[in-house]
Amino acid sequence: MSSGINRNTINLEEAVILSQQSFEGNQYIVRAYSPKCASRAKPGNFVHLTCDTSISMRRPLSIMRSDSQNGWLEFLYKPIGAGLELLTQKVKGDKLSLLGPIGNNFINKITRPLILALGGGVGIPPMIFLAETLQNDERFKMLVLMGSEAPFPFKLTDAKILVSGIPSIASYSVDMLEKWGIPSRAASNSGYSGCFQGHVTELARHWIQNLSLNQQKKVQLLGCGPTPMLEATAALAKEFNLPCQLAIEEFMACGVGGCAGCTVLLNTNEGPTMKRVCVDGPIFDAYQLYG
Repeated sequence: MSSGINRNTINLEEAVILSQQSFEGNQYIVRAYSPKCASRAKPGNFVHLTCDTSISMRRPLSIMRSDSQNGWLEFLYKPIGAGLELLTQKVKGDKLSLLGPIGNNFINKITRPLILALGGGVGIPPMIFLAETLQNDERFKMLVLMGSEAPFPFKLTDAKILVSGIPSIASYSVDMLEKWGIPSRAASNSGYSGCFQGHVTELARHWIQNLSLNQQKKVQLLGCGPTPMLEATAALAKEFNLPCQLAIEEFMACGVGGCAGCTVLLNTNEGPTMKRVCVDGPIFDAYQLYG
């Protein structure tokens, strides 16, 4: 089975913690100096991180931001498991072994000029990264919709960029994205002010339904989040006949394709086939995943 990966693009690097912030809902954003990885990182890539020397097993973390000039990466995570719990204790100056960037990316998957990007929970980071990457690219327009049942770990502000088809109750946007000129809205079932009350895919349906058929033909759907959200995103894409790419999460051991411990079943034109999430993904065609 071909790996589909150029291993020369994966760096083993000693990363240095620059900052770590904690947020409501047991959420953390950590920034690390990792210049080799930062110089190659693209939206959808992840790293395999040794959270502490006492635990040999690495943990995959999706990249939320990357600054190639200043050499840092940023990650959003929830401490699920012993490894990530130890990561919460790291402070500025601590060093961690980092392997990355790993996986394919959303940039190479874009086929239409109007991008609807859905992020749920810790699946939000790739959409933040994509928005920052495309902010000055005049070939594309992008709308980011994000869902969370925990408080959002970003500054939300009254939206200044108007978006037709979005219910007025969804009045908040992510301040950082607004400054980049990228419209965004938030959805939650937790009753947060300024958020659409419901699932992020329901908010997406409102927006898509408001488009003309000609406008819908320009839309591509992207998603990252928990499995139920991805299944709903795939169903939404099928309902409106939209191309759709999804970034999925899976438990990993090696993270570089050697152990085949993170395989997923795809339904391709040639028949069912198994692919490794780490090196063949983590981004796959929604119709092959849930068709």
